[in-house]
Amino acid sequence: MTLQGLNISQNKRFLTYEDGKPFFWLGDTAWELFHKLNREEVDEYLCQRANLKYNVIQAVALAELDGLAVDNAYGRKPLKMNTEGEYDPQLPDTDGTNHYWDHVDYVIERAESLGIYIALLPTWGDKFNLKHGTGPVIFNESNALAYGQWLGSRYKNQSNIIWVLGGDRPLSTYEHFAIIRTMAAGLKLGDGGRHLMTFHPQGWQSSSYHLHNEAWLDFNMIQSGHGQQQILNYTKLNEDYNLQPIKPVLDAEPCYEDIPVSFKPENGYFDEADVRMAAYYAVFSGAFGHTYGHHCIWSMSKEPNDNYIMHWRDALSRPGAVQMQYVRNLMESRPFTDRVPDQSIIANNRPGANYMVATRGTSYAMIYIPNGVPVNVVMGSIVGVKVKASWYAPHSGQYIDVGIFLNMGTHSFQPPSSGRGNDWVLVLDSVTSSS
Repeated sequence: MTLQGLNISQNKRFLTYEDGKPFFWLGDTAWELFHKLNREEVDEYLCQRANLKYNVIQAVALAELDGLAVDNAYGRKPLKMNTEGEYDPQLPDTDGTNHYWDHVDYVIERAESLGIYIALLPTWGDKFNLKHGTGPVIFNESNALAYGQWLGSRYKNQSNIIWVLGGDRPLSTYEHFAIIRTMAAGLKLGDGGRHLMTFHPQGWQSSSYHLHNEAWLDFNMIQSGHGQQQILNYTKLNEDYNLQPIKPVLDAEPCYEDIPVSFKPENGYFDEADVRMAAYYAVFSGAFGHTYGHHCIWSMSKEPNDNYIMHWRDALSRPGAVQMQYVRNLMESRPFTDRVPDQSIIANNRPGANYMVATRGTSYAMIYIPNGVPVNVVMGSIVGVKVKASWYAPHSGQYIDVGIFLNMGTHSFQPPSSGRGNDWVLVLDSVTSSS
């Protein structure tokens, strides 16, 4: 299978395929994919994700978990050392057969065969800003350009690449900014500007903070992160959605399923209800897609402990991972590129954990209700004298019909169940004469 390249939609809010059809990004987080898995494991992982309708995998070439000094599954490292005994981005190790980059090639090509795009980070951020992590810092302005050009050239003919600079580290000095700019320039020199490009920021931050006006930044990426029990990513989405110039935005790292809250096991772990809430909050607030993550999958964990509580293989079918396909199903079930966030649909919205979010197109509206509390809807935001109401279950992807209602005034709807984990989407569709 040869995938189409991706573009920005005409209204600058979404991604599209080259033929103009809308592209809903349903991503999974597999930062250590190239570094830790062998080819049989890669096949197992990618096939399972494709079956669950994931179409983007986020992965890192120079990985976080000591990705320079620790061999991949085949005993190879990505870079050679220079005469000073330092790993050198200008010296990718492509000697012999079955080298590190051969394996990266395999993963990218296998993903393409399954209809999956790779959101490819050239490096994790600790290689240019050792705020924390293993490092070492190996990048400067000059070698970032050379490495970017080499990487861009290597994958210029792969249509299923999206470049993601950054890697969970801030830009704190002039040199940090220079490294990112020159790496972006190098990638464009190498691939001729064929692929979209963005930036993965540190936790509770967006690429827009420092980089929104950078010409190379095609869309904004948020990391709402793992530090807050209450899901508030819609606030970050709202901020980016209202920026000028308009650029698409998504939450590419919300709370991972089964990660300790604030990284402390004594706080408990984020669960399926949390990851569903993060997904619907983001998409209904204007995101063009969403990325799921599991703590034991990004790390490809094999030895459970209090922080990484299961083997990565056991995490593949966790409830939240399975349920993300229902987000994509819902978003692709109605006209896509006229969709906007619209909180005016909700009368007397609730604060905190019961906060609701609404989105609509011309002929449909949807309201996400986290805990199944009643919702008062201001009718008339979509066309038609009447609307058909139904409940959509984020945990199963099933609909429950409610009835036909006049599209005027304010109407109260009671979800089928309530309490934590009983989240629902109220769907209103315009009734036409042929309905």
